[in-house]
Amino acid sequence: MPQPAGFDRFIAIDWSGARGRRYAGIAVAECGPGDAPPVPVEGPGGWWSRTAVFDWLRVGLERGPALVGIDCAFSLPFAVAERGFPGRVPTVFDLWDLVESVCAGEPDFGGAPFAEHERHGADFWRAGPQPDWYRDPHRAAEQACRAEGLGNPQSPYKLIGSKQVGKGGLAGMRMLRALRMAEPERVAVWPFDEPAPGRTVLAEIYPRLFLKRTGFGQRKIRDGADVDAALAQLGSRPLGLAGAVSDHAADALVSAAGLRRLAGRPEVWAPPALDERARRQEGWIFGVGARTTPAPPAPPPCP
Repeated sequence: MPQPAGFDRFIAIDWSGARGRRYAGIAVAECGPGDAPPVPVEGPGGWWSRTAVFDWLRVGLERGPALVGIDCAFSLPFAVAERGFPGRVPTVFDLWDLVESVCAGEPDFGGAPFAEHERHGADFWRAGPQPDWYRDPHRAAEQACRAEGLGNPQSPYKLIGSKQVGKGGLAGMRMLRALRMAEPERVAVWPFDEPAPGRTVLAEIYPRLFLKRTGFGQRKIRDGADVDAALAQLGSRPLGLAGAVSDHAADALVSAAGLRRLAGRPEVWAPPALDERARRQEGWIFGVGARTTPAPPAPPPCP
């Protein structure tokens, strides 16, 4: 797969699968080429919905090609998901169509009905103690991320706990499907689509990966000084925020700078473990398996 080039913007979206009309868990940040700091992008009326993100991305296509990182799983572990397609070899787009067919009545690209479906939702751990049948399935990208020490992404089939990602992933699949159908000549969803020159490329991100690469490890970013310390490790000038910063905003800001930092490296677009199954079915996390050099440890927080 050729390496894309010439992005005008680098956008990171901290995503949410919650039900509702607007979400504190969605944050958007953007930066251009060079070393200017990423800036927060405020949603309509100060809040983002998933539909508002979709509309903003679509309008933004007029501003030139962007690399857009979204913090959600673009697919499911196909060792489990392919059971929903007996007698055929499905692609990720077949999965997206199936999710849409089940969730079409749910507003704002919500994905919960798929996880609640009598048949398609049977493999999701939805409540209570871990069931005896649950095996915590993971995609190859999630396993590789763990093996590299870049974080511990949860299985999309685990809908328990504060770090659950399944409903957000299902909502993201619906939004990606809609954007790809609305703008087939102007967007590419990596690694499933060929990222041709001039197209906006959407890629799955895991913000902890960027924080690990900046030396923050498992530490959370709490304030503007921490944001600037992380940005410095990613070749960015400081943003200069004062006071507390939410986890969601920090993840988006650092991830936008991280996308810009990694986008020009050919090995990021073609890591050795990115096999045919990942390209056609399960997807990949941007930056995993690229063998890039980690940053030195971040400075300790101020007392």
